[in-house]
Amino acid sequence: MDLQSLSTEQLVALQHRLRGRYEEFKARGINLNMARGKPGEDQLTLAQELLGLPGVDDATSESGDDVRNYFGEAQGLRETRRIFAGLMGAPIEQIVLGDNSSLALMHDVMAYAMLFGLPSSQRPWSKEDAVTFLCPAPGYDRHFGLCEGFGIKMIPIPMTGAGPDMDMVERLAGNDPTVRGIWCVPRFSNPTGDVYSEETVKRLAGMQTAAPDFTLFWDNAYGVHTLTETPPELANIVAATAEAGNPDRVFVFGSTSKITLAGAGIAMVATSPTNVTWLLKHMGRRSIGPDKINQLRHARFLKDEAGLKAHMAKHRAILAPKFARVHEMFAELLSGTGAATWTKPEGGYFISLDVMEGCAKRVVALAKEAGITVVPAGQTFPYSQDPRDTNIRIAPSYPSETEVEQAAEGIAICSLLAASEKILATRS
Repeated sequence: MDLQSLSTEQLVALQHRLRGRYEEFKARGINLNMARGKPGEDQLTLAQELLGLPGVDDATSESGDDVRNYFGEAQGLRETRRIFAGLMGAPIEQIVLGDNSSLALMHDVMAYAMLFGLPSSQRPWSKEDAVTFLCPAPGYDRHFGLCEGFGIKMIPIPMTGAGPDMDMVERLAGNDPTVRGIWCVPRFSNPTGDVYSEETVKRLAGMQTAAPDFTLFWDNAYGVHTLTETPPELANIVAATAEAGNPDRVFVFGSTSKITLAGAGIAMVATSPTNVTWLLKHMGRRSIGPDKINQLRHARFLKDEAGLKAHMAKHRAILAPKFARVHEMFAELLSGTGAATWTKPEGGYFISLDVMEGCAKRVVALAKEAGITVVPAGQTFPYSQDPRDTNIRIAPSYPSETEVEQAAEGIAICSLLAASEKILATRS
């Protein structure tokens, strides 16, 4: 039932029924928060064993160092880096471990670039007349917040299903020397679920850029967070940049925040040997080193890459049914209406809902009134400005399956109600 195909009388009658259903939904008195992709309590329990590790009699790394004390290995424990070599797509010599937040590592790399310049920079970014970042959108609001905090101009880049619009990326990066970087969530993008195609990866790795220090901020946050048995693979950007003759172009970020315990994870970055030397120099001035006890407990818990994969299969068993509930409810209430479309990702933490143009803010407001909190409309775009007012990020991970189904029902009702209001307003 395409809403646009209904007569005005039919649409008025439908809107009356929708308002009644909306009021009935509100009367349930639910209170659900789907604004952030937080692991659910059942997911956190999967790593409960970490709280007892490494144990009172275990404080020695494979190198023979006492992790309770000051010691070397500024890059992090070798045994821990080895577990994540596959996720990061780099040998352990090119991986640096941090504390719990990959966002903190992104902030630090950006701050060091602003203050000192990257190895390939002619001068610190703060000494340039302007610094611009390309921002695939809809995208991750915290990436955009970093740029705003450093006064970096942002240019939104449309997503295509295989990554950002590469013709636009190549044109802007190739012609504008102020364009210093691009944000990328390459596998199961936040929130669209895109997996960058091999062609996209190769073009990003090898394209000509006006700035010699153009950098890929490659946030592989969902590199092992799959929802299906055979998800699409992501080409190795570290290998691709090296093969293209641009090894210093990329910093790959990751963390265990949605793997083990979000409040006590390990952040990591992989990059070229030159960049590793540069990064460790500046990190060494900031801190003697990250929490190596936490690194050891993760090594004891996950053990190896096979252990990591087995652990993520347990996450998939919890998350996949929640995503399925959203898809089923949206399909039941929204399919064929023209009120909304949505993504069906094979991994990650989000579903991207595009409601009728000009309706996202109204849908979010209706949902909030009905007890459902989602990310504010527009926040998935630079400067919180969605030019079409259409995108809403859905995060099904934290609530229970029953709660997720309720939330999806409420959001679908709000989407239909907002769409009917919009169409009737254009006909008046």
